[in-house]
Amino acid sequence: MVTENTSSVTEFILAGLTEKQELQLPLFFLFLGSYLVTVVGNLGLITLIWLNPHLHTPMYFFLFNLSFIDFCYSTVITPKMLMSFVSRNNVISYSGCMTQLFFFLFFVVSESFILSAMAYDRYVAICKPLVYMITMSPQVCLILLTGVYWMGFAGAMAHTICMVRLTFCAENLINHYMCDILPLLERSCTSTYVNELVVFIVVGIDIGVPTVTIFISYALILSSILRIRSTEGRSKAFSTCSSHIIAVSLFFGSGAFMYLKPSSLLPMNQGKVSSLFYTIVVPMLNPLIYSLRNKDVKVALRKTLSKRSFS
Repeated sequence: MVTENTSSVTEFILAGLTEKQELQLPLFFLFLGSYLVTVVGNLGLITLIWLNPHLHTPMYFFLFNLSFIDFCYSTVITPKMLMSFVSRNNVISYSGCMTQLFFFLFFVVSESFILSAMAYDRYVAICKPLVYMITMSPQVCLILLTGVYWMGFAGAMAHTICMVRLTFCAENLINHYMCDILPLLERSCTSTYVNELVVFIVVGIDIGVPTVTIFISYALILSSILRIRSTEGRSKAFSTCSSHIIAVSLFFGSGAFMYLKPSSLLPMNQGKVSSLFYTIVVPMLNPLIYSLRNKDVKVALRKTLSKRSFS
């Protein structure tokens, strides 16, 4: 499997999540079930927002895109991961691996920035309700969304270009269930110093900027909530914020734990478990956290189902 130009291998073998044979089948059905929940939840939310005009607001505009991103990057990872549980030789081509890496990074970085855009939207809605529709106009929302996807594209391109310049050894077993940055760097025969520098800089930006934005937004939201005199209103606001903060903490916490620590301090087996949070768990939970506890979405769901039943 020798090539002259790019790499000494034309395909990689993905080791999967575990080597224990007795766990392969149970894990297959567990992650198949979680993927189906992810697909149904996110596509269902996308359809619900599309069909109900009263949900065509800035908040649900970003939620629509969050669900789209969650569905896409879960689909980039999970089907190939499921193959590792039922296939003895889970092979992925070199070009397929680089393609998976690019789209995985594109959607993950986009998710981090769409979460920060949603936090900013909530800040304006709670702290500046009188100018909300002016501040979050369709033009502003479109600019924010363009920035979200541009940052995703820039981050994915930076990592992918740095990866394709490496030469990979004949040992082509990747100790992971997907083509991720750190396990690929382990298979390189050439220096990975530039790649590791890019990881710390780009991932630092892609995690640091949204984290600071979310932190500032929620600090201002919290100060506004504390000025609410109604106990019921304050409790409701706290409940909404806590759900969002939990999801954000899972996503950013697992990402930072995976990428912002030296690989010598984080064994790859632990890294695989950490990766499960932002590749499998977060896309599955987001529809529940952001929508099923939302009164407007419940009303829209009942109206949509009643229309279908009447028809």
